[in-house]
Amino acid sequence: MDIIKEVNGNEMDVQLVGRLDTVTSADLEKEVKDQLDGVEKLVYDFENLEYVSSAGLRVLLACQKIMNKQGEMIVKNVETDIMEILEITGFTSVFKFA
Repeated sequence: MDIIKEVNGNEMDVQLVGRLDTVTSADLEKEVKDQLDGVEKLVYDFENLEYVSSAGLRVLLACQKIMNKQGEMIVKNVETDIMEILEITGFTSVFKFA
């Protein structure tokens, strides 16, 4: 998976490309979750995300919990297959979508 991250002031935009799974979730944790100090708006772009596993959902949920305290997290460009996973797991009620 590729993580394309852009920080502009207190906003972090993150585009995920490929599969967010057990192997790659640690990369996301290191690249995003562990670097959220001072971020008030976190935007995930899922346009090129092909798959998300429970390990990936765990990292996304951890980011959401942090952002609930210091700002907002938005998920955008969610493909149908990924949205089905989010619906089945109940994450559609946790995330804010654009």
